[in-house]
Amino acid sequence: MSHALDASGAGSDTPNLDFAGTTPYEDYVQADVLTHLQHLRSDDPGEMVFLVTTQVMELWFTVIVHEWETAARALREDDIPVAMDALKRSLRELEALNASWRPLAQLTPAQFNAYRGALGEGSGFQSAMYRRMEFLLGEKSASMLVPHRGAPRVHGELEKALQEPSLYDETLRLLARRGLPVPAEVLERDLALRYEPSPAVEAVWTALYAEPRGEHSDLHRLGEVLTDVAELVWRWRNDHLVATRRAMGAKTGTGGSAGVTWLEKRAQKNVFPELWTARSHV
Repeated sequence: MSHALDASGAGSDTPNLDFAGTTPYEDYVQADVLTHLQHLRSDDPGEMVFLVTTQVMELWFTVIVHEWETAARALREDDIPVAMDALKRSLRELEALNASWRPLAQLTPAQFNAYRGALGEGSGFQSAMYRRMEFLLGEKSASMLVPHRGAPRVHGELEKALQEPSLYDETLRLLARRGLPVPAEVLERDLALRYEPSPAVEAVWTALYAEPRGEHSDLHRLGEVLTDVAELVWRWRNDHLVATRRAMGAKTGTGGSAGVTWLEKRAQKNVFPELWTARSHV
């Protein structure tokens, strides 16, 4: 391993500390940008952790969208190993995302109220990157583009994601290419609509799970990784629900959302539904 040179040019264990401009670390990470994005709107010291935690969540959304788009593209190309690698990485990232609730999980109503007014009409359901995550999970809704009409680039990205196959759509298309009886009405469905469960798709997964070491063992393993993803998404929704219920009870959410009531409905739904219901028939 090479060592840094001191001022005389002799070898030294001291790292290079003299750079003409910003450090290579700063050039790569853009830490100065990240650490100056916190513009507080109240005098309450607790607002900083709320704002930074929310920004960290946005960064994790970005990484997870990247992983799921990578996986969807690989599935489209019949490259299951690449898809599996991306999905497995996303599991660790989802765990880190879910852990982001911990700094906020024990907020009391009084603590949250101290800076809640600073949010104005802001609400998590307005997050464009989280919406892209939901679209990749098959949770499509054209109405969720409406809040972003004033931001052309963001709106365009969401509109594109709305029309593209979800991660589950690509999985079912792969199953069909492998000769499994996924019905045409599922394969040819309107991709801009929320995915609805199909008894025929449930039967396909039931057959795959009945013979985990059979001809399609790789598809069984893919199903299990997708189930892991779905479980962590469910945990994310429940952690969000609990943190919100603790901080504000049943009051109306910011941005006019239904708050806890809306989150309760979300927490009751499973993504990739037939992967769960098929288990009752194996």
